[in-house]
Amino acid sequence: MLSDITKRIFNIASEEDFNRSALETFFFQYENNPIYNNYVRLINCDIKQINNFRHIPFLPIEFFKTQKVICGNDTVKATFESSGTTGTQKSYHYITDISVYETSAVKSFERFYGNIADYTILALLPSYIERKNSSLIWMINHFISKSNYKTDCGFFGEDSSELIKKLEILNNDTSRKVILFGVSFALLDLAEKIKFPLNNIIIMETGGMKGKRKEIIREELHDILCKNFGVNIIHSEYGMTEMLSQAYSKGNGIYNCPPWMKVMTREINDPFSLSKDGRSGGINVIDLANINSCSFIATRDVGKCNADGTFEISGRFDHSDTRGCNLMIQ
Repeated sequence: MLSDITKRIFNIASEEDFNRSALETFFFQYENNPIYNNYVRLINCDIKQINNFRHIPFLPIEFFKTQKVICGNDTVKATFESSGTTGTQKSYHYITDISVYETSAVKSFERFYGNIADYTILALLPSYIERKNSSLIWMINHFISKSNYKTDCGFFGEDSSELIKKLEILNNDTSRKVILFGVSFALLDLAEKIKFPLNNIIIMETGGMKGKRKEIIREELHDILCKNFGVNIIHSEYGMTEMLSQAYSKGNGIYNCPPWMKVMTREINDPFSLSKDGRSGGINVIDLANINSCSFIATRDVGKCNADGTFEISGRFDHSDTRGCNLMIQ
């Protein structure tokens, strides 16, 4: 049954398909995930009334810190964990089928950027490469394994001299597609050292100052990077330990989801009520790739949804943990 559900998730082609898969996933997780089951019952949700994905309850993301959010008793094949940058408790995501994550990651990327095999992939992620259980590192490693240019791909630390040499060579080869994934503070460090425009490089900001620099709003960060790198736009990836899918922005902080992921906002003062499009609120995520954990997550991010299905992130709730995607409230 589970493999059938997963197959349908990655073949969603319409709103009706999404609604059908979301409901199927909800009832599967309600029956098989004891943490989610207990939560749904404790909030007195009548599951007989759930006939649309907008009625499905969202599990507060904090449960990933204190509970083992998983369906059934399948063997855990991998465990992703958050950075815990501020010394707070880490989140853990227990993965029973890593192929679902790899499929989701590749399909998400290729939906917006084309065949991953065509890209030279560079990763400036010094705060991540020291961690063994980073979902972002796993994703980049999987992307590199699919690249036709593996020998030019790689990870780089805080010493950016080798990366700068490689960027200069690759930037002059207009026949190549090159993407640089970078954590915010490391991109700022690189931007202060580089002496040539990266006009042929896609710069993908993955968020996070990691306590290395003062937090600034996204617009300021992207303005600095655009000016110093000599580019018109900075791309962004929206993902987190608790999700197996990613949304992407090709500029201006406007994110698009793959068909099996949807973002909605909830009222700031009423977490059980959804906000209207264009109204700022807490970010709720439906990530159907989370088939064996929980697909319905109430995050601590703040943002707004647009009528065309895109969304924007403006910051995080006060007193919430610093995360990879952290930006100051505007």
